[in-house]
Amino acid sequence: MTIQRMDNVLIVVDDLDAVIAFFTELGLEPDGRWSVEGRWVERVVGIDGVRQDVAMLRMPDGHGRIELARFRTPAAIRPEPENPPANTLGIRRIMFAVDDIDDTVARLRGRGAELVGEIAQYEQAYRLCYVRGPENIVVGLAEELG
Repeated sequence: MTIQRMDNVLIVVDDLDAVIAFFTELGLEPDGRWSVEGRWVERVVGIDGVRQDVAMLRMPDGHGRIELARFRTPAAIRPEPENPPANTLGIRRIMFAVDDIDDTVARLRGRGAELVGEIAQYEQAYRLCYVRGPENIVVGLAEELG
């Protein structure tokens, strides 16, 4: 048996509306919003008393989604340190291909995002950067050259 596809990536957030606005500014499309609770979700996530608000965002090409979850109960736990460096174990960022990295960074800055380092060029192939958005979510941006 083999994997069929990557369905989604989950990001736990406090300010669901701000994170939705950030990702829709990037170009993702809203794909539903709902609440979940009950024994079935408790069994899946391994936490009793779970109540959460969920929003799904779809990639413009229809392949892949980002699931955002805001835990009403129990409260979400903040990681330490709050802004971990790029060499911290675990998932550090999600990378997106963009048409115009300068325009994308400017639009995301309008949503409060900041560059983690700077926009840099890799050989003659890509311009790349990391951007920290709301909830300290780090996204990578890659503009293919030529």
